[in-house]
Amino acid sequence: MKSVLEGRPALKEEIDKIAEVAGYLWQNGWAERNGGNITVNITDLVDDGIKALPAIGEVKRIGTALPALKGTYFYCKGTGKRMRDLARRPMDNGSIIRVLDNCESYAIIADKEVLPTSELPSHLSVHARLIEKGSPYKATVHTHPIELIAMSHNKKFMKKDVLTNILWSMIPETKAFCPLGLGMVPYELPGSVELANATLNALEEYDVVMWEKHGVFAKGLDVMDAFDQIDVLSKSAKIYIDAKCMGFTPDGMSEEQMKEMTVAFNLPR
Repeated sequence: MKSVLEGRPALKEEIDKIAEVAGYLWQNGWAERNGGNITVNITDLVDDGIKALPAIGEVKRIGTALPALKGTYFYCKGTGKRMRDLARRPMDNGSIIRVLDNCESYAIIADKEVLPTSELPSHLSVHARLIEKGSPYKATVHTHPIELIAMSHNKKFMKKDVLTNILWSMIPETKAFCPLGLGMVPYELPGSVELANATLNALEEYDVVMWEKHGVFAKGLDVMDAFDQIDVLSKSAKIYIDAKCMGFTPDGMSEEQMKEMTVAFNLPR
């Protein structure tokens, strides 16, 4: 069967980028078994040929109405699929979906009937909010960074911006490349409406949020941008934990040094 990517270099480049990030998530140990999800808005890369493709299988309900997503298209990691497999064969382990005009349903249109992640309603709700706000962000990534999750088991780190300031202070690049910091979402049942709503609220203020004892959820301009923010936060968490393992609490950059960074690089916080 001919892939929808054939003859569409811009779309193939975007899917290749998703596959590359999936490989990084696996290599970092952040995507055990089928853990984690990636959803990318590819509407701008869709041509008339893709728009004319029929549904593969039955139309599915999203579970909520999202008017902002009328006629949009997404690449979604498949439910039960492994990131390490997606990295090698993205169109066998994910699919392209079209949100239908009723804004309550979607159809898989390419390449195969690979059902999207069970957390699709949460991901699409975030994308709908991004569109409503006129945001240029196109990608959402959920993954399980080891050191960040470990730090979320400490209640004092779950207080607003406590962990943000620790992580910013470990290395200048973290404040520069994740300038909004890390939002904190107290534990909720994975896949629940409560978790989705708490994540939506936190993403109003942050680009990356920590799900207590679970993982992180990031939004970005593209999938690489979302990954990069998680990556720099994870590096800072490793530095902090390595220092603690050596028997001391790291000093970190001072408040004055971080304020200097904010001014020098024209950062939002």
